[in-house]
Amino acid sequence: MMMQNFQDRLALLTAEHEALIRMPNSPVYPGNGIFLRYKNPVITAAHTPLDWRYDLNPRTNPYLMERMGINAAFNAGAIKLNGKYCLVVRVEGADRKSFFAVAESPNGTDNFEFKGLPILLPQTDAPDTNVYDMRLTRHEDGWIYGVFCSERKDKTAPKGDTSSATAAAGIVRTKDLVHWERLPDLKSKSSQQRNVVLHPEFVGGKYLFYTRPQDGFIETGSGGGICAGFSGSMEHPEVTDEKIIDPKVYHTIKEVKNGSGAVPIKTDKGWLFIAHGVRNTAAGLRYVIYAFMTSLSDPTQVIASPSGYLIAPEGDERVGDVSNVVFTNGAIADDDGRLLIYYASSDTRMHVAESTVDRMVDYSLNTPPDSLTSRGQVEKRLALIEANRALKG
Repeated sequence: MMMQNFQDRLALLTAEHEALIRMPNSPVYPGNGIFLRYKNPVITAAHTPLDWRYDLNPRTNPYLMERMGINAAFNAGAIKLNGKYCLVVRVEGADRKSFFAVAESPNGTDNFEFKGLPILLPQTDAPDTNVYDMRLTRHEDGWIYGVFCSERKDKTAPKGDTSSATAAAGIVRTKDLVHWERLPDLKSKSSQQRNVVLHPEFVGGKYLFYTRPQDGFIETGSGGGICAGFSGSMEHPEVTDEKIIDPKVYHTIKEVKNGSGAVPIKTDKGWLFIAHGVRNTAAGLRYVIYAFMTSLSDPTQVIASPSGYLIAPEGDERVGDVSNVVFTNGAIADDDGRLLIYYASSDTRMHVAESTVDRMVDYSLNTPPDSLTSRGQVEKRLALIEANRALKG
């Protein structure tokens, strides 16, 4: 029999929610030497506060029903601010509309708790239908910029077409993750833009954007690949030329498309990128996370490109609204070198993987690049085996 007493039901919901957000998390050993997964997701739909979902007034909601359900919490931008590990999470309601909300943790691996209210995003003259996947850049100009996907209905779609959409790079900025200023959407020659990331430093006195031009809302078409483009202003952001720096490549983890993930991390050997790649399978698209590095003197010049994926979906990560997917748009590098990579699984929940900047640089610089043929990869594997056997004398 369903619990009829309002106060008893509220007490149970409150206790379960508190237990969830206070649940300790632990790394899963032994890992692969590059990173460690953590046992539990760090953010789920159930982490959202009860008063975001329930009418808590017994007079207007005597059965204590969810009035505005949450479907998923995923694809979070990440930044460390005032000693807290902060995620700007894509929260998707049961109504399919996504919004942004800030969750904080004292240690970056558990005890994430949503703070304040959902972000009431300022609008441009062309209001967003849906928003998602914010990347957070602490720029040397003093602002924290959020670059996200702004989705709107495609006005050129035929009558009766209720699914065609356009994607643009929306931009906001803040100093505190509370007060947000909306800037114009990024302009470019491409008809659609997704997965746009702002570089954290000026390059040649200009703002550097990493873009992913595409012909359609889903398909990259003649585009595809992570590009670099420069803008002289954030108040009027526009890139007039986009140069591909990391292309999609046949029969690789990024055969169908690829895009920037976390904001590039500056190391003493170069800029570390943690991105996503997509390939097709008989079961549909498979998203994985991979890494590469670019030059300190020229962030648009790739200097290291290890073959294969860094993180692929495993176990329960494979199951969700869009299965067989991992996706990142946020990472935090601590001053001591600890690196936390925040990634979503199957468009449903958030996880964390822990590494260090030094480990990721070693991985990027010393993992063989893809030879692009089976024989070439076997030759590299044989060289590894022979070198290992030579150690045995």
